Amino acid sequence: MSFENPSRDEIGDILAGAGNIAVVGLSDKTDRTSYMVAGAMQSRGYRIIPVNPSVDGEILGEKCYHTLAEIPEPVDIVNVFRRSEYCAAVAQEAADIGARVLWLQQGIISQEAADIAAAHDMIAIMDRCIKVEEAITVKGRSRG
Repeated sequence: MSFENPSRDEIGDILAGAGNIAVVGLSDKTDRTSYMVAGAMQSRGYRIIPVNPSVDGEILGEKCYHTLAEIPEPVDIVNVFRRSEYCAAVAQEAADIGARVLWLQQGIISQEAADIAAAHDMIAIMDRCIKVEEAITVKGRSRG
């Protein structure tokens, strides 16, 4: 079965209803794409939860966790800024914490991660920038 992303309307619904977004691979370097995208999402009212095993402390004013399992609250979307070969493991971690959505950023595709998401009733989105999709689909809509 070939993978297909949800429709733009479905993506808009997902984003409109999302609160907590765990960002796996979020860099503490302000010139990195992950930092800029997460910062933009934070400015739009989403709660960003940084996940990076190399960072102790905070990113974007939020406590950074080393793994998804350490996050002490529910996560709606796991947004992934990691190379494709690491995404299956991240998908399994996302399933283990009960996340609703596995979102692989633009340029990242992993059929194995999508299969893991499907097996755990998670929605998978691949090769899409969450910031761009949010700007297109949620603008003018109310979130939550």
